[in-house]
Amino acid sequence: MLRKDKELYTQNGILHMLDRNKRIKPRPERFQNCKDVFDLILTCEERVYDQVVEDLNSREQETCQPVHVINVDIQDNHEEATLGAFLICELCQCIQHTEDMENEIDELLQEFEEKSGRTFLHTVCFY
Repeated sequence: MLRKDKELYTQNGILHMLDRNKRIKPRPERFQNCKDVFDLILTCEERVYDQVVEDLNSREQETCQPVHVINVDIQDNHEEATLGAFLICELCQCIQHTEDMENEIDELLQEFEEKSGRTFLHTVCFY
């Protein structure tokens, strides 16, 4: 990209996003290979949400610990990624401050949908 058109890719934010991504993680990761246990999983694309839910539902349930999977659709461009990051950060902070995530999350998501004008997908899977 640098050799093709550095100015274009700098202006549209692609080089900045790639540089940021390199600092966050050393290489691409596959959720299907991750065996960590989470309380909450957020995705930014419905296709990825579907894959995560499918993978979790295909695993053998061992502990029956719930995991909330939430999708916030974010267009793949610099402006939407920035706005989406702030929205997701605020959502996570609100979830973190709930006293009972299991009973409060639906209402919280509804508030965020109204506030942001976006529709969130949400499902509960079990480990």
